[in-house]
Amino acid sequence: MLESLKKNSKGIACMLASAICVCVGQLLWKLSAEAGIIPMAIGFCFYGLGAFLMIFGYRFGKLSVLQPILSVNYVVSIVLGFLIFDEPILIQKCIGVLVIMVGICLIAGGDET
Repeated sequence: MLESLKKNSKGIACMLASAICVCVGQLLWKLSAEAGIIPMAIGFCFYGLGAFLMIFGYRFGKLSVLQPILSVNYVVSIVLGFLIFDEPILIQKCIGVLVIMVGICLIAGGDET
């Protein structure tokens, strides 16, 4: 497992950064509904950066390992919703986050060498 993570570490880091940028971009889009066009424009920049990081990251690993890592965006969205919009984190969401994180770890660490 550790060998797979080490082998794909650059690609995994790019995918994690991509997921975070995309979530921040979408958060800014939501905020732009009330705050105007500036958060929307900044959101597009973050979203574009996320797309660039994703494409760049594909150079450093297999699609079947890297693509599922983007699922971390669901976890980031839940955290941002809680921190920014005071959305509740219920037990169902906690279980979902746990399942997503275990799945990501199994996929990222299960690449054959």
